[in-house]
Amino acid sequence: MKKNIFKILLWQITLLVAFTACRNDEFTDSIFDTTEKPLDPNSYTYKLDKFLYDNYLMTYNLEFKYKMEDIASPIYYNLVPTSYEKSCQMAALVKYLWFDVYDKLAGVNFLKSNGPRIIHLIGSPAYNPTSGTMILGLAEGNIKVSLFRVNDLNYKNVEDMNEKYFKTMHHEFAHILHQKKTYPKDFNLLSYKDYHPIGWQNRHENVALSLGFASPYGGSQTREDFVEIIANYIVKTDEWWDKAYDIASKGWEQIDRNRPEAGVILLKNDEDGVDGVAVLKQKIEICKDWLQTQWNLDLDEIRNEVQTRQTNIVIDELTKPFK
Repeated sequence: MKKNIFKILLWQITLLVAFTACRNDEFTDSIFDTTEKPLDPNSYTYKLDKFLYDNYLMTYNLEFKYKMEDIASPIYYNLVPTSYEKSCQMAALVKYLWFDVYDKLAGVNFLKSNGPRIIHLIGSPAYNPTSGTMILGLAEGNIKVSLFRVNDLNYKNVEDMNEKYFKTMHHEFAHILHQKKTYPKDFNLLSYKDYHPIGWQNRHENVALSLGFASPYGGSQTREDFVEIIANYIVKTDEWWDKAYDIASKGWEQIDRNRPEAGVILLKNDEDGVDGVAVLKQKIEICKDWLQTQWNLDLDEIRNEVQTRQTNIVIDELTKPFK
């Protein structure tokens, strides 16, 4: 037994010495290939690659990946890459509707410091057959944002484009921000009885609104609720919000609790005991205050800029660099 203890102590001392020695060594050449590879002007993708290099990598130290990489994709889904045409459109639209907005309102250094380091485009959806849900986007460790089903991009339909991509971008970016500076705990108390981490997808949108959630997914857990409020507030129109408040002010009952597509019945009285309009407005005010005090960002300014831009998309102008 003493011999074994001595061996363990000797092994630990050896590791400590080795670690100390390595710590004092000067750095040698990287084991990775760090040779700068110039873009090939004769490549079919050169114009897009040049645009991404100039507008994302050099400006924000951000790698915009459109050639889907297995190592960077969820391995448990059947996925396909994004087409070159849709990659060009998305690269231009992300700059116009997201990065240029924050540059104008907060300065280019804001996204340099707080934006993702990788944006990864994936052409197809990621279905979860167990829950019957679909992944629209992922934010991983304050570093990477992945967008799915980019091959379905239709820039002519702003509502559809927001629902599939840009609401997701603002949603995931809000995750990055609150992972750096946590949001107020008061937010967690507004709807604490009504979160459904597992069955949120079975809740009809009208029922979700009447409970004070901007979307059924917002009713899954507090952090998703917080970023869904921000994302929906930014991209949804005044008309959408007027309708949402009207729905939230009423009582609803689902025809089938497990099938939201079956519809809802309007009740004479709101029986859920929640003032949906008041809760939604409280949540919005908390988000506004948090963004202003923690990040010096005006949520209304962001919303107004995005609303103006998304109604003035001239895709031929935005994609000129690729022609």
